[in-house]
Amino acid sequence: MSITETTTTSWFSRLKSGLLGLLIGPLLGLGMIWLLSWNEGRSVKTYNALVEGAGVVVSVDSGAVDAANDGKLIHISGPVTPQGVPEDQSFGIEAQGAVGLKRQVEMYQWVEDTKSETKKTLGGGEETVTTYSYHKEWQSRPIDSSDFRDAGSHENPSMPVESERFWVESATVGAFTVDGEAVADLGADKPLAVDAAALGRISTNLGTDLPVRANGATIYVSQNRQSPAIGDLRINFTRQDVATASFVGAQRGDALTDDFKTSNGRTVFLSAAGTVGAPDMFETAQSENTLITWLVRAGGLLGMFIGFAMMLSILGIVADVIPFVGSIVSFGTSAIALILTVLLGPLVIAVAWIAYRPIIAIAVLAAGVLLAAGVIYLRRGKAAAPAAAAG
Repeated sequence: MSITETTTTSWFSRLKSGLLGLLIGPLLGLGMIWLLSWNEGRSVKTYNALVEGAGVVVSVDSGAVDAANDGKLIHISGPVTPQGVPEDQSFGIEAQGAVGLKRQVEMYQWVEDTKSETKKTLGGGEETVTTYSYHKEWQSRPIDSSDFRDAGSHENPSMPVESERFWVESATVGAFTVDGEAVADLGADKPLAVDAAALGRISTNLGTDLPVRANGATIYVSQNRQSPAIGDLRINFTRQDVATASFVGAQRGDALTDDFKTSNGRTVFLSAAGTVGAPDMFETAQSENTLITWLVRAGGLLGMFIGFAMMLSILGIVADVIPFVGSIVSFGTSAIALILTVLLGPLVIAVAWIAYRPIIAIAVLAAGVLLAAGVIYLRRGKAAAPAAAAG
């Protein structure tokens, strides 16, 4: 089933949106300038903290605690022993011997798909044809059907229980104690089957009249799992197990904590499943820092482009009085927004580099100047050669 709706927007309404873009666009651009600058500072501080940490870290035997290392940044690898049992108290589900437990809940729900096509009309207005279609599928998050275009015929009930994670309070790695969540984050997921008693507790907790049955490790709250109805639930429990793990952190007595601060105020705490050396852990952390830096740069540049496009959109709207002309102007403003982004974005990053990495920035600038001077010198030499030959 689908619904098609046609809406029209007058030229004056679009003009108001364009004027609003003149206000929001600069704010968005300034926000992206701040984001790009902050990101470079964050990247450099994290890099320096990791370099400093790699220079002072001490790899120790996890089998014994040496009081002489108290307060130092240490690296350990060893067998993991959970202290306690992770439990979903709502349903009374435990995972003996595990460091963590996950409850994954999905509900069969209506999903709205929207497809729009917009055409410009003579006089600068727009006509938008929107098609709303609906289908059913399992979703791990509740979908608010009150926002649907046809909410009356496609109503989703509230989700009685949602996904959640549980972990032990702490675990030991050899003779050292580590926060349970930090260890659980390293765990490998394994399906956890439940017994008939657990199914009864789940039924009671949910207060449902629907049958609660298990199919392997998956629990269905449904009359017929082969033909689910809106509101039916699908629940999976998984346990998280870690045999051995490696950590870099501050030694506080027999505990390994995340409060070791470097000279620039950054904290260093690294973790990895299995037996991993300190150099490899720091190298991985530097790679993650680089990846985050580039992702934020990409996001900042995209936001800057959107800001410029919003500022310039009013030109296309004004020209849309004649649709063909408006399309040409809109294409031109998009190109200008891209050019401005390509020019300003790298400039902001370069200025931030000068602020946070002055030595590297100066070296790069010097290399660029020397390269430019070399190109100019060679071109002048080539131009002088024919002149000399002619004389």
